[in-house]
Amino acid sequence: MSLTIPIQPGGEPLFRQIYAGLRQAIVAGSLKSGERLPSTRTLAEHLEVSRTIVVLAYEQLLAEGFVIGRAGAGTFVAQGLDPVEPGPPAATARIRLARYGEAASRLAPALDQPPTARGGIRYDFVYGRGGAVQFPFEAWRRILIRQDRNNSRHAFGYAQAVGDPDLREAIAGHLRRARAVRCDASQVLVVNGSQQALDLIARVLVEAGDPVAIEDPQYTGAREILRAAGACLLPVRVDRDGIDTARLEEGARLAFVTPSHQFPTGAILPLARRLALLAWADRNDAIVVEDDYDGEFRYEGQPLESLQGLDRAGRVIYVGTFSRTIFASLRLGYLVVPPPLVPAFTAAKWLSDRHTASLEQRTLAEFIAGGHYERHLRRLRRLNTARRAALLEAIAEHLPAGIETTGDGAGAHIALWLHGRFSEEEAIERAAARGVGVYGVSRYFLGSRRPGFLLGYAQLGVEDIRAGIARLGEALSVS
Repeated sequence: MSLTIPIQPGGEPLFRQIYAGLRQAIVAGSLKSGERLPSTRTLAEHLEVSRTIVVLAYEQLLAEGFVIGRAGAGTFVAQGLDPVEPGPPAATARIRLARYGEAASRLAPALDQPPTARGGIRYDFVYGRGGAVQFPFEAWRRILIRQDRNNSRHAFGYAQAVGDPDLREAIAGHLRRARAVRCDASQVLVVNGSQQALDLIARVLVEAGDPVAIEDPQYTGAREILRAAGACLLPVRVDRDGIDTARLEEGARLAFVTPSHQFPTGAILPLARRLALLAWADRNDAIVVEDDYDGEFRYEGQPLESLQGLDRAGRVIYVGTFSRTIFASLRLGYLVVPPPLVPAFTAAKWLSDRHTASLEQRTLAEFIAGGHYERHLRRLRRLNTARRAALLEAIAEHLPAGIETTGDGAGAHIALWLHGRFSEEEAIERAAARGVGVYGVSRYFLGSRRPGFLLGYAQLGVEDIRAGIARLGEALSVS
C-alpha cells in the first residue's frame, strides 16, 4: 500500500500530521473498514521519519476508535465507519437555545467590551480602569512567590467556594474601617470580579417577570444580566443627587444602585435619599443591591457611610471589586450578604465555578493584612486628587461655556454633557481627529437619552490631562 501523507517541516508535531493524514483517509473512505494499515516500520521508512513517531500516530488512532489492533496480524481500520462523501459542507445545524441562551444571544451586541486602542489617540480619557500604573508590583511579586513556596501541595487543590478564610477576614476588616460596612467574615463571599457577583444575585433572587428597579442611566453589566434573567426592568430617573427615590415604584423585588458614585453620571446619593431607599425596601419587602465599584475615592467632605452600613433590617447586598484599585485582570471581587442568604449564595457560587483562584486570594490576603493595600489606596487618592484638580481647571479654561460636568466629587471619571452644538458621535470623532479619546454616555440610558461623554482620568498624568483637554476644547469650539 502506498499512502500519500504530506509532511510540513516546522508545522505541527510530525506524529499529529501523520495521525491527521491517516484519519482523513479513513473518514474519506480511501482506507476502508477492515483494511490493513502498513506496519509502523514500513510507514516510517516510506515517510522517512522515526518509527516512534508513527507509533504515536497509530496509538492516537487506536485511542479514538478509528483502528483496531490484532495481535500478530497488524493494525486494521475499524468496522462500521461510513466514509464521508466529499462535497460542499452541510448546512449548520440549528440548535435550540434555552430561554437564557436566547436572551444572551439578543444581548450580545449591547455588551461592553474593553475599549481597544485607537490609532492616533495620544490622550486617552478611558474610564473604568484601575490603578495598575501606580500599583506596587514588586511587593505583590514578593508576596506571590512567598505564598507559592510556603504552601503545601494540598493548598493547590480545591478550595472553599466562599473564598480563602484569611482574605474574607481581611476584606471584612477593610470594609468596616474604610466604608463603614457592618459585617463579619462569614458574610463575605469572594467572587471573580463584581460581574460574577451581579450574576449570582440575579440567579439567586430574580425570577422571570420579577419587577426590578434600576437607575436610568445605569451600568450595562447589571442591566443586561437582569434582562437575561427575564426581569421586568423599572427604570428610575437619575438627577444630580443620584436615583430619585420619590419615583421608585411600589412592588419591586429588588433595586440596583450605585450610591457612592452613580454610574455613569457620577452623582453621590445624599443621606436623605439613602434613608428613603431603605424605607422603600422595608415597605416592599425588597432587596437593595449596592454596587460600590469605586467608593474608595471621595474628594470633597467626609465620605458618606455605605448604604449597607445604614441598613438595620438585612436588606442590602454590598458588591465590591479590586479591579478599580489594583488591576482588572486579577478578577477578584466580593459580596457582603445578609446572614440568612449566605447558604444560598455559597451554593450558587459552588455551582457556578466551584471556587475562585486560590494563590491569588492568599496573595491578596497578605497584601491587605500587611498594610500594602491601604498604602496603595492613599497614594492613589493623592494622585487622583491632583489629576481631578488639573482636569477641572483645564475644563474651565479650555472648554466652551455651557458644557455641564457632573461626577467630580468622587470616583475616577466625570460626565461631560453636550448641549446641541454637536451630536455625541460628531464630538467623539472631532476629539479623535485631534488625538483625544473620549467615550459616549447616551448608550447607558433606557429612556430619553442625553448626549455626552465620559472622561476617565486615572490613567493619565497631570500634564497629559491639561494638554488633552486643551485639544478637546479646540475640537468642541470649531465652527
